[in-house]
Amino acid sequence: MADIVSLLLPFFGLILIGYIAAKATKQPAEALGWLNTFIIYAALPALFFKLVSRTPIEELTRVDFIVTDIAATYAVFILLFVIGRVVRGNSLADCTIQSFAGAYGNIGYMGPGLALLALGEGAAVPVALIICFENALHFIMAPALMAAAGDDKRSARRLIADIVRKVALHPFILSMALGFAVAALHFDPPLAFQRLVDYLAQAAAPCALFAMGVTLALRPLKRIPAEISYIVPAKLILHPIAVFIALTAVGGFEPVWIQAAVLLASLPTATNVFVIGQQYGVWRERASATILITTVFSVVTVSLWLIVIRSGLLPLQLFP
Repeated sequence: MADIVSLLLPFFGLILIGYIAAKATKQPAEALGWLNTFIIYAALPALFFKLVSRTPIEELTRVDFIVTDIAATYAVFILLFVIGRVVRGNSLADCTIQSFAGAYGNIGYMGPGLALLALGEGAAVPVALIICFENALHFIMAPALMAAAGDDKRSARRLIADIVRKVALHPFILSMALGFAVAALHFDPPLAFQRLVDYLAQAAAPCALFAMGVTLALRPLKRIPAEISYIVPAKLILHPIAVFIALTAVGGFEPVWIQAAVLLASLPTATNVFVIGQQYGVWRERASATILITTVFSVVTVSLWLIVIRSGLLPLQLFP
């Protein structure tokens, strides 16, 4: 238990420091702008490039792993969508944001730092693949579903063009594509460039976690959605279980790949869910509340998942 605390204390401690700093200094939300720019356009892309470029190309082309992980994630998404639409009678737009709240984890900001700290360098490849392909699909699904709901007024041609541009030019996707190219070509970048990448990558986790704490502090809890009663357990418990069952059912994956996927699936709702809601004017305050609540509860649930993973209680084969 002590080693779990030693892992999570600096991790969640940085979020808490950011939260306290935002409450104490009373800075406006705009003050976070340049730090977020540094994280999204420099630090995290450098980390993702570093993880991918130094990995054998055959490990980066595990389509079976990518498809299985995404299938499990979207099984949870579809389940929540059906509950929202059929059981609760919510609008298509509301159901979309609710489903993202239960299936879109904070893998970009929280995933790399926690997985590498807890599982070591062996988790680098599955973490990079999950972040790259899950984010790419989320970037496609959100505007597509909002267009179907009638909350996106762009023409079909403009919508497709904007989706393609957003996916292709996103810093995370670009950095990983460059990493794929370097790995495939067995290219050894100059030492000065590698040092720059290392410096930026080292800043990624601390800055991202601090910024996340600030963001949580600047979004006060105003409206708790009724859907929180099933979204929170779906995100923090059902999602990692679904990923675990799917990967072990398919089989053929290294233990650390399964462990990394389960750990990333256990993370709280991504702040991007609020951004999507704000962009379309749908479920904004409730998305903000869901992010805060899942993050608070994740202190306990992520700890439990880490105990299960590190103690060997997570079976790596369910099916003979």
